[in-house]
Amino acid sequence: MNTKVLDPCCGSRMFHFDRSNPGVTFGDIRKESHILCDGRSLEISPDIEMDFRDMPFDDESFHAVVFDPPHLIHAGDQSWLALKYGKLGQSWKEDLAKGFSECFRVLKPNGMLIFKWNETQIKVSEILALTDQKPWFGHPSGKRANTHWIGFMKKEKADTEE
Repeated sequence: MNTKVLDPCCGSRMFHFDRSNPGVTFGDIRKESHILCDGRSLEISPDIEMDFRDMPFDDESFHAVVFDPPHLIHAGDQSWLALKYGKLGQSWKEDLAKGFSECFRVLKPNGMLIFKWNETQIKVSEILALTDQKPWFGHPSGKRANTHWIGFMKKEKADTEE
């Protein structure tokens, strides 16, 4: 794949304007279809089935990464929330720390990581503590301002050796 953007937890590609954008590699650990309780269909069909904790890409492969991992720890396995957004396991701290590490590994120097997190169950401060990278910007959104969009810029190697 020769794309510039990676979405390693694409799910149903909900927030993408162009859900078939050829410039984006859509990845997810799941490939499945569901009919939700309201009758809508949910299609999770990544370009590549992959685990965000161990990505099958070379170092510095992408100019941008959109990291929107599952944010739920309390949800029924077949609940519409778990089906739509995925669910974290008991090792969520280690899993998300590995995810951040992998996102920065595959990101080119000066590349952008856009991170999305809903803190209904886990506070964003707990999540940001899982990476040594510092955010560049952030913005809460949603009805209760529980969803956070946070931007990181990967520093050049010389910048990190100060």
